[in-house]
Amino acid sequence: MLLYLVRHGDPIYETDTLTERGKIQAESVGRRMQKIGIDQIYSSPMGRARETAAPACRLLNLPCQIEPWAEEISWATRTPYPDGQLKSISRLPVTTFRGEGRINLPYDKALECLAVRDTRMGEAQAFLEKNFNDFVERLGYKAENGVYRILRPSEEKVALFCHGAMTRALLSVLFHIPVHMMWASFDPTHTGVTVLDFQNYEDGFTAPRCLCFSDISHLYAEGLDTVHCNRLSI
Repeated sequence: MLLYLVRHGDPIYETDTLTERGKIQAESVGRRMQKIGIDQIYSSPMGRARETAAPACRLLNLPCQIEPWAEEISWATRTPYPDGQLKSISRLPVTTFRGEGRINLPYDKALECLAVRDTRMGEAQAFLEKNFNDFVERLGYKAENGVYRILRPSEEKVALFCHGAMTRALLSVLFHIPVHMMWASFDPTHTGVTVLDFQNYEDGFTAPRCLCFSDISHLYAEGLDTVHCNRLSI
């Protein structure tokens, strides 16, 4: 099974919708999903994710299946560090996570990093791990001691339209990347596609492998702008 995690298009956060640019991006990634031959489409319940999934659903004539757990985890990312003002950790300079030896914090000590210590990130990761495992079990793969037992081998291609912070927190759990280094080092862009491969091994077990992260080749292919999160062209 291939699982495609697709971040939503350029958003208007205040109304939880897409900008005109975001709608163009959604159509582009929808055409990519059509060419790939996606078999099932899931989405966060949030408007910007559902609106991004809509073109793929229309082009493939598939329903948009809502996964409530896949909503954005903004409730978990707020920190008063370092100035006392409550803000998302995504707004902090990446050096905040790495400096003064923090780069060496292991996975099980990552929540001690000053940038995330006062957040609810630990709760968010536990929530995502449980619900993701329930989700993939429905798709045929049961979490078991760090790997996944193959209940029903699948060659399906499944898309989940979701969010940036949620994706980073989830990948931190799946690949045991210390969460503070995930925030320091990885930043998915609008309609960026991350592909996870659950290969069907003969011994009956598998584990996800990341084949690409935040890929926007669909935007390149159609001559659309590739400005990363409204900040710089890549």
